[in-house]
Formats: sequence, C-alpha cells, structure tokens
Amino acid sequence: MISVFRKLSWYFKEQWLKYTLAISALIVVNILGVIPPILVGQVIDLIQYNRLTQENFTYYVVLFISILTVSYLLSIYWDYTLFGRAILLEKKMRSKLMDHFMRMTSPFYSRFRTGDLMARSTNDLRALNMTAGFGILTLVDATIFMALIIGVMAIVINWKLTLAALIPLPIMAITMQRYGKKIHERFMDAQSAFSDLNNNTLESIQGVRVIRAFVQENRDTDRFKEQAEDVFQRNILVAKLDALFEPTIKVLVGLSYTIGIGYGAFFVMQSVITIGELVTFNIFLGMLIWPMFAVGELINVMQRGNASLDRTGELLSQQADVYDPKNPIQVERVEKIIFDDVTFRYPNAPDSSLNDVSLRIDKGETVGIVGKTGAGKTTLFRQLLREYPPSDEGTVFINEHPIQAYTLKQTREWIGYVPQDHILFSKTVRENILFGKENATDEEIYQILEMASLKKDIEELPEGLDTLVGESGVTLSGGQKQRVSLARALIKNPEILILDDSLSAVDGQTEAKIIQHLKEERKGKTTLIAAHRLSAVKHANEIIVLKDGRITERGCHNELMRNKNWYYSQYKKQQMEGGNQDE
Repeated sequence: MISVFRKLSWYFKEQWLKYTLAISALIVVNILGVIPPILVGQVIDLIQYNRLTQENFTYYVVLFISILTVSYLLSIYWDYTLFGRAILLEKKMRSKLMDHFMRMTSPFYSRFRTGDLMARSTNDLRALNMTAGFGILTLVDATIFMALIIGVMAIVINWKLTLAALIPLPIMAITMQRYGKKIHERFMDAQSAFSDLNNNTLESIQGVRVIRAFVQENRDTDRFKEQAEDVFQRNILVAKLDALFEPTIKVLVGLSYTIGIGYGAFFVMQSVITIGELVTFNIFLGMLIWPMFAVGELINVMQRGNASLDRTGELLSQQADVYDPKNPIQVERVEKIIFDDVTFRYPNAPDSSLNDVSLRIDKGETVGIVGKTGAGKTTLFRQLLREYPPSDEGTVFINEHPIQAYTLKQTREWIGYVPQDHILFSKTVRENILFGKENATDEEIYQILEMASLKKDIEELPEGLDTLVGESGVTLSGGQKQRVSLARALIKNPEILILDDSLSAVDGQTEAKIIQHLKEERKGKTTLIAAHRLSAVKHANEIIVLKDGRITERGCHNELMRNKNWYYSQYKKQQMEGGNQDE
C-alpha cells in the first residue's frame, strides 16, 4: 500500500521543504488538539471539588482561545501548502504525459487508444492528486495523530483503560488490509472499462456523420448503453467495498466506546480516575474516530493512487523507438535525398510494405509517386518523416549522411507535410494556417491562400480568416479542409513539401491551378506528390509507380506513356472518365 509513496519519492524529494513545513504544521495542530480535552477534564474536576475561581476560569478560557487561534492559523497554512503541492503534482504529471505523447511515434498510438490515453490523463491523475494531498493527510492522522492520542490517554488517564478500549484496533487493521487488496483489483477493472467507454464515445462523436448516414444511431446508442452499464456495474463493485468501510469502522469505534465507558465507569467507582478524567478519556475516544476512519480512507486512497500510478507509469515507461543521435550532424540545406535499397515492414506485419526501393531526389525536383491503394506511397513518406524506426534493410540518406544522423527536429523542420487525413484544430482558419509559421503576416497568408486556390473560399466565410472551423474542421468542406492543410504547409516554405494524396477532394480545374502555383513558387525546392489522380503528377521531373512496395515503373510522364504499362493505361482511363481516380 505505502509503495505508492515510494513510487512518488522523486516528487516528494523535489518538494521536500514544502511538504516538511506542511506536515510539521499539521503535527503541531494535532499536538495542540489534544490539549483542550485535558483542560475540559481539569475544569470539570475543579467544579466537582468547588475549586474553580474567577482567576482559574479566566486562565482556562484565555488558554483555550489561544490554542484555537494558533490551530486555526496553522491549519490554513498546512491545508493550502499540502493540497497546493498535490495540485502541482497533477499539473506536472499532466505536462509530463503530454511531453511524452509528443515524443512517441506511431507504434505507441497503435498500442494505446485515444480514449484510454484521455482516461489516464484525467481520472488517473486526479487519483494521484488525492494521493499526494488527502493521502498524506490521512497518513499523518492515521499514524502520528492516533499514536499521540493513544499515548496521552495511556499516560495522562490510565494505561489499562486505554489498552482495553483499543482491543478492536487489530481487528480493524486486518479487515482494512483485505478490503484494500480487493479495492485495488476492482478499481483497476473499473478504470479499464471507463477507458473503453471513453474511447468508443470519442469515436462515435467523431464519426457521427457516418453513423447518421448509415442510420446506425439506435445501434450505436445501444452499444453505448451496454458499455455504460458495464462501467456502472464495475464501479458498483468498487462502491460496495467502499460502503463497507464506514459501517465496519463505526462498529469497531462503537465497541471501543462501549469498553471505554463501561470500564471507565468502573475505575471511577474504584477512585482510580476522576470524573473529569473519564470525560477527557471519552473526548479522546471521540477524537480517535477520525484517525480510525483515516486508516480506512488511507487504504482506499493509496490503493486507488497505486492503481492509477501503475496505469500512468505504463505509459511513461514506453520508450520512443525513434530518437536523436548522440552526435547529430548539422547541415544548412537539403541537396539530395537518396533511398538506397530500402525495405521496410511495419511492426507485427507479416510482409514488407516497401521492397528494395532505390530513388534519388535532387534539390528542386518534383517527384510523383503513384500506384494502387496500399502500394506503399504513404509508407515511403513515413521514412522521411521518421515515424518508425529505421528500415529493416537499406538506408535513407540526406545529402551524404543517413537520415538517423540528424536530429528529429531538424529533419522535420525541413519538411512541410500535408497528410491524407486532414487534421484541423478547433480554432480559426488564421490560427490553423499560422500553425506552420507563427509570425507570418497577413500579406504572407493571403499570398499562400492564392497558391492554395483558397482565397475566394475564405472571403465567402462569415468571418473570413477569423472564422472558427469547428472540431476537426467540421464547418468546412472536404476540399476546403485539404486546401487549409496545404496552406499550413506552404506558409512554412519548407525545403521538402510532401503532398500525400492531398488534392483528391478538389476538382480538376482547382487542382490544375494549385499545381501551376506550386511550379511557379517552389522553384529550387523539392516537392513529393503521391496521388491517385495522375494529372496531379504529370508535371513531375520523375514519376515512380509502386506495386506491392516495389518500383515497377519510373520516368517522366512522356516516358511512361511511351512504355504503355500500368501508368499509360491508368492515365488513359482517367482521361476518358474526366480525370476521376480509378484503380
């Protein structure tokens, strides 16, 4: 149970001063807290024996008020400091997770679903907050405060009476230990089920248009209800155990009260203790209720925190499989890109997605990559983007050095990437475009909009560039989203522009305008275009045809047309169909 504190020792060491001061203030408050019951007992005895004077009464009142005032001020301090550190831990862990997510590559996101990552970044971090704040409070109260009260009861009142009243404690300790183990297991199950629900809910919201298009609302609602019921039932199992804590402790505390009052009354009749001391003893017994509850709460919070820390630690233990070299090479510009017999297979895939691919791309060239769906076009780009570890065989070179010799930051700064799935952020059009270059001026933005054939569309939007695009660009059409993504990459003016089937949603006339703008504005820059519509790569210096990860044809448009193979037949077919893609 206490292992969760050991796992968080790095944070406690970092914040040792704040925690030391907060815990010290809490201990002082606990020490001050045992004084008033003693004063009450003394006053009762003075009244019983008619020894209470005005002077004595004033002394006790002033002392009592002073203790309350000091306790009040110290309580404010430890509460703010202790729980403030807990909030800081949640913030640090959330930042740590976000930084970790940014460094992880595609295999990581294949193993962990988005909903699961969200659940671990929210619910589990709140559980850690509870551990570092409320957990420390219950630990101090369940140990130091309880020991302090018991010690005072034994020394100041009567050790025999104290021992008798504490007989139920061992029973409680054994019971709580068993509860704690069960809570850990059930809480892990509940969090796992919640992660699944979170992930499927996210998918349903993102795919709501498809769900409606296929009239699957009822089916999706039923599936959600089933999962929600499963989460409910798993949390009910946790709640059942939680519900047993308080009644169990109340029974044991009631048993302590019974023993204390009964045995204490016997000691009063035997003149072993006074009535005032019996009253003080019973006040202490009442004060023991919270520390006894704290034992249960401590086990509960620690087990939840331990489970959440394990789930969070599982994410943080994942190592990035693409990383910077120890002694990176620095170059100013990309003069050439070489794929030297590159063979690549995705993790856990039975077959290679690229096979013996050799390709040289000189600075300023435009290269088209075409082929059927699944031919390996995107996989080829991913070698440059370094989304996966180095290829199984062969090497990708930038200038004269393997691409792994450069930092990830440098290689990615060279590249402007427009993926097949156009991800837009829930911000304005302007903010989405400026994602590629934060300090770009409006003049630069409008120039890029012209290149992307987007200027007229933006002018027709209600707020122009300041129009909110909605989540994932829901307020824009498919073609507009593609062109905003293109503008975002173009404003960066990258050394290498990668268009991964990025013009599929625009009409042929708009595509021709964009291609013409690219030819004019990107002279001396390298451009790689993957497309199904062959008109998008017709102008390229070299076109390669991929089939099952192998280059089956290569050359310029005219050369490939003369060869009369797949490219020729596909181009003719698309021309007859008006430029539409066909496999």
